[in-house]
Amino acid sequence: MLPSIPPATGAIIIANVVVFLLEQVAGGPLVTLFALWPLGGGFLPWQAVTYAFLHAGVFHLLFNMFALYMFGGEIERVVGERRYLTYYFVCVISAAVAQLVVMRVLLAPPYPTLGASGGVFGILLAFGMYFPRRMILLIFPPIPLPAWLFVTIYGAIELYLGVTGTQAGVAHFAHLGGMVGGYLMIRQWRGRGPFRRGPR
Repeated sequence: MLPSIPPATGAIIIANVVVFLLEQVAGGPLVTLFALWPLGGGFLPWQAVTYAFLHAGVFHLLFNMFALYMFGGEIERVVGERRYLTYYFVCVISAAVAQLVVMRVLLAPPYPTLGASGGVFGILLAFGMYFPRRMILLIFPPIPLPAWLFVTIYGAIELYLGVTGTQAGVAHFAHLGGMVGGYLMIRQWRGRGPFRRGPR
């Protein structure tokens, strides 16, 4: 039996699906106005949030929404609806900031960044921190891993791909930015602050 979807997670999924359907009708103008463009290359302030509701194809959308369904609901049940929404959008914005910085440093040609992956990677990070020993079965290869190890490996792969530029067209540093923003947020909730040691 499939678990029920908590309200905030459900609302995010519905919003992404609705916007994706709108993209199929008016994709060009939506991407121009609401995708994340580089500083000086079409960037507008609201894009730091709105880019997370646009997707570059049905599989991109399905992958992100499936991850939100699988992991987001668990986090929402732990922290509550309001904190969950705050956490999700902090991850989305920190992912956008990371991507803007990388595009600025690399002086890359202007191209749009879009997708909920920054928020999703933040959710994965939270899952690994709140349920470190929960087993996750990979699809390929079909190996069960504890959540903390799964998240660590996934983060390391993203860092490698981002540094080497192996997978062009994927915003690996945005994914990492979402994880970093989520990590700092959870530390703040636990009373440690971003860099201070203290009791859990």
